[in-house]
Amino acid sequence: MRVKTAHFIYLICFFCLSCSSSYQKHVAEYSFRSPTGIPDYSNLDYWAAHPAKTDPSDSVPLPLKVNYHPDTASDVFFIHPTTYTEKERSFGWNASIDNPSLNAKTDYSTILFQASIFNEVGRVYSPRYRQASLSCYYPSTSDDTLQALAAFELAYQDIKSAFNYYLQNYHKGRPIIIASHSQGTTHAKRLLKEFFDGKDLEKKLIAGYLVGMAVEPEYLKSIKPCKTPEQTGCICSWRTFKEGYIPSFVQQEKFTSIVTNPLTWSDSVPTADRSFNKGGVLLNYNQTIEKLVNARVNNGILWTDKPHFFGSIFYTTKNYHIADMNFFYKNIRENAALRTTSFLKK
Repeated sequence: MRVKTAHFIYLICFFCLSCSSSYQKHVAEYSFRSPTGIPDYSNLDYWAAHPAKTDPSDSVPLPLKVNYHPDTASDVFFIHPTTYTEKERSFGWNASIDNPSLNAKTDYSTILFQASIFNEVGRVYSPRYRQASLSCYYPSTSDDTLQALAAFELAYQDIKSAFNYYLQNYHKGRPIIIASHSQGTTHAKRLLKEFFDGKDLEKKLIAGYLVGMAVEPEYLKSIKPCKTPEQTGCICSWRTFKEGYIPSFVQQEKFTSIVTNPLTWSDSVPTADRSFNKGGVLLNYNQTIEKLVNARVNNGILWTDKPHFFGSIFYTTKNYHIADMNFFYKNIRENAALRTTSFLKK
C-alpha cells in the first residue's frame, strides 16, 4: 500500500482523536512482559480481543444496544491495521509485542472502532502481533526494502502462530469470519491462501472482509468475490477515496482490484446514494451517523462523496483509508449477520 504520507498521518490523527485520552488512561493495565519478545498466545494478554476476557471489541455504540443480541455460534478472527506509526528507525522495523502505550492505543482505536463491528455475529479473536512499522510502506533504498519485507514476514508469522493456536484450542469446528483492515489485510490475504483456499477449512468460511488494501482478482483460486449480500464462502474488499480521486499508486497497478460496494453488497448494483448508509461511526463511538456517505465502485476502488457530519468542512483529505470500515459501520455489521445466518441455515 502506498498513500501520501501527509494524508495518511492526518487520517490516523483523525481516527485516534476520540480515543487518545482514553487509551492513555489505560496504559497502566498493559504491564505484561514477554521474556522472549515473542507473543505467547496461550496468555490472554497477547490477544487484543478474546471472548474469555472483557475488551474494547465487546463495546456496542449506544444507538445499537437496544437491538443487540449477540450470537456465539460463529467466530471472528480480526487482524488489526498498523498502529505502530513511529517513523524513526531507532524504534525498529517491528513493534515490540509488549509496548504498553502501543497496546493501549491499538485496543482503544482499531479494536474499539473496527473489531466491535463484528461482536454480534460471533466470538471475536484479535491477536497482538509484532506489526511492521508505518515506515515499512515507504522504503527509500533497496536495503530498506529488504528490511521492510522482513518486517512484514515477521508480523505474518505472529498472525500465523496465533491462528494455529486458535484452531488447536478455540475453533472446535465453528464457522469463521476473517476480517481485517490495511496491514491486517496484507496478512489476512495470505492467511486465507494458506489455510482456506482449496483446503478443508474453506468449508467453514462465512466470508472474508479484506478492507483497505488491494486484493488481486486471481490471488485466491477457489475463494471468489462475493456477488450478493447473503453469499457465503467468499470475500469482500474495498479501498475508499473521495469521488473523482484516483491515487497515483492505483493508476500504476497492473490489475483491477476486487471491489465490493458496502452499501449494496451486490456486484450488479455498483452505486448507492447516501440513503443506503444505515450509520457510520466516527469520532464519537456512541453516535451513529446515518446517510454519512454514498458509495460507488470505480475501476478498482470505492468512491464516496465528502462525508456529511458536523465539522466535515475541515475534513479536506481525498484519501479515506482510515475510515474504510467506519463510514459503513452499521452496514457491515448487518451484512455480517446476514451472511452468518445464511451460512448457519445450510
